[in-house]
Amino acid sequence: MRLVPARRRGVEILDDPSVPPFVRDRSLADVARSNVLFGGRHAALRALDGAIDGAAAAKRARSDATPVTLLDVGTGAADLPVAAKRRAARHRIALHTIGLDASPSLLAAAATRLDDRVAGDGLTLPFGDASIDVVLASQILHHFAEPEAIAFARELTRVARHRVVVADLRRSWLAAGLFWLASWPLAFHPVTRHDGVVSVLRGFTAPELEQIAHAARGTPRVERHLGFRLTASWAPPSVPRSPAQRA
Repeated sequence: MRLVPARRRGVEILDDPSVPPFVRDRSLADVARSNVLFGGRHAALRALDGAIDGAAAAKRARSDATPVTLLDVGTGAADLPVAAKRRAARHRIALHTIGLDASPSLLAAAATRLDDRVAGDGLTLPFGDASIDVVLASQILHHFAEPEAIAFARELTRVARHRVVVADLRRSWLAAGLFWLASWPLAFHPVTRHDGVVSVLRGFTAPELEQIAHAARGTPRVERHLGFRLTASWAPPSVPRSPAQRA
């Protein structure tokens, strides 16, 4: 058996808007916990650190005193914007967080965790061109088939002023099996267990993620992380990249 299976579409239960709110809330809490335990949050925040630092430096060079803006597409429980704002504050960077989600109930629940909330679709972001300093999509890209994934990445690129950061799952049978096994002692909800395995099998390899970023007119820096995680970070085409970002 191949360790890297062909990418599968699958169906995640939480993609169904008719899922009861208490099931959705419980499963999303499991997802947030698994991201902490299995490296997803660390991988996303590591990529975000450089993007936010770079955006802050660009603002200082322009004598722009406004906060760095961060848009989290598919924000869910908004755990990443909260953590990013805390980390930015330690570097004396003011960060204005915006969470976008298709679910009004999730946005309502995240009201105290975000500076701004917007209901919307990731394929048609309700923001102007180059209007947000840093645009993040964590654990969202794998929900799309390849043509839509490229369209989604292009939309992120259109909105970003300084940097796009995508964090997602690295596909493998081993990752899917380990998640399923770990879900039992962690007492994950059955929906989390099902969707987690499906998510891994909808994930990407590093070359696949790089190809999607290139198709979105980005020149990405793709990194592998512990816990079968991937991140890709790129500047929109109109933004010159530093030597570190070109590495």
